Amino acid sequence: MNLSKAIKVSVVSVGDTAAQTELDTSVVDMQGFEGVMFVAVTGDVTASSVLTLTAKGNTANSTSSPAPVTQKATAAVTAGASDSDNKVLMVDVYKPVMRYIFAALTRTAANAVIGPIIAIQYGAGLKPTTQDATVIASAFGLGVAA
Repeated sequence: MNLSKAIKVSVVSVGDTAAQTELDTSVVDMQGFEGVMFVAVTGDVTASSVLTLTAKGNTANSTSSPAPVTQKATAAVTAGASDSDNKVLMVDVYKPVMRYIFAALTRTAANAVIGPIIAIQYGAGLKPTTQDATVIASAFGLGVAA
């Protein structure tokens, strides 16, 4: 099986500098896909920072209007002394009830640098999938080079 032909990868946030704010990603349209996994990469996370990655859905292609609904997918961590630096948080939403999905990453109690957040849509109804414009190159190979 060739995974890259069965999924769609998108950079939905380029990340943010050290702060204690909420970071919303771009919205992904789930039409033609069964699920989406959001992967948030951390940078320098201050001890005691609380990070929460939550998937949210909407009936419109918007992060605010109408009011989004949490999709019962949340990953949370309270950082210790540098044990959350350069790690990932993931949330996976299978068969979302709403067509438009995005992730919200909250940072409270102490500063945290956030790297890119990637959306991986899977269970494509039509294959091969077309990658998002944020993917500038991809390759597939068979077997092992001699």
